[in-house]
Amino acid sequence: MHAHGKRPDVSFVFSAPADGRQTVTVRRATGAEARDHAPGGQAVVTDGAVAFGAEPNVLESGGTRFSAGLRSGPFFADLDGIVDDFRWTGNDFGAGKNVFGIVLEVPDGELGDGPIGVWARVSLRQNGALVSVDRGAHPSLTAYFNSEDAKEKYHAGEPADDLATYLEPWSAVLAHTGGYSAEDAEKALRTVLPDVLRFDRGRPVAYPNGRTLTDDVTSARLAMVSGGRITDDHIPPHTDLLSSFPYLGHPHPVS
Repeated sequence: MHAHGKRPDVSFVFSAPADGRQTVTVRRATGAEARDHAPGGQAVVTDGAVAFGAEPNVLESGGTRFSAGLRSGPFFADLDGIVDDFRWTGNDFGAGKNVFGIVLEVPDGELGDGPIGVWARVSLRQNGALVSVDRGAHPSLTAYFNSEDAKEKYHAGEPADDLATYLEPWSAVLAHTGGYSAEDAEKALRTVLPDVLRFDRGRPVAYPNGRTLTDDVTSARLAMVSGGRITDDHIPPHTDLLSSFPYLGHPHPVS
């Protein structure tokens, strides 16, 4: 997996699981190496243990903190209501679910001055080649805007090509779902295209200026695609978040 900022590229390379254990190596690359899909650059963490139990494994190196492992999922949404033509059920799809969390904290100076942009890519080795199977930054874009047969191409693409590739077809989606004019659709889409999450550290963090774990990103996307007719799925944020690193709550018991 790669997490891309405005300057450095950070890669997380996971070993194959064996006997209930797994390790991860974290690398930081700049320049030409940062533009390569293959992991490169200096190792920040080497063969760190992935945590599958209740307690996180927090690794520190040169002002950087990192943790990977099973955690309580922070995502909250009434997905049943969304797929049932927005007839809300009150059921939180994410309640009680776990995720495989990857949390990285770096010194502010590593990110330079001014706003930053962040996006991530997940790649798998298939038949000897590194294949991009997922990428993005803003939540729920490809789910609402791309048909199933377009998602593979999207995941393999680069944010630098997003506006040229997706502005026209995604504008057509907004015209259909939200009654947008061409001008208003372009204005809305330029907040998420290219698919890079921007964060101006001189302004309060609140999606889409960065994203906190309690930001209601589902309602924000519903408001966007509906042209403001649907503004809330009525599901509150989770309350099991931690106030300190790695911030994601302790994992729920796994049967």
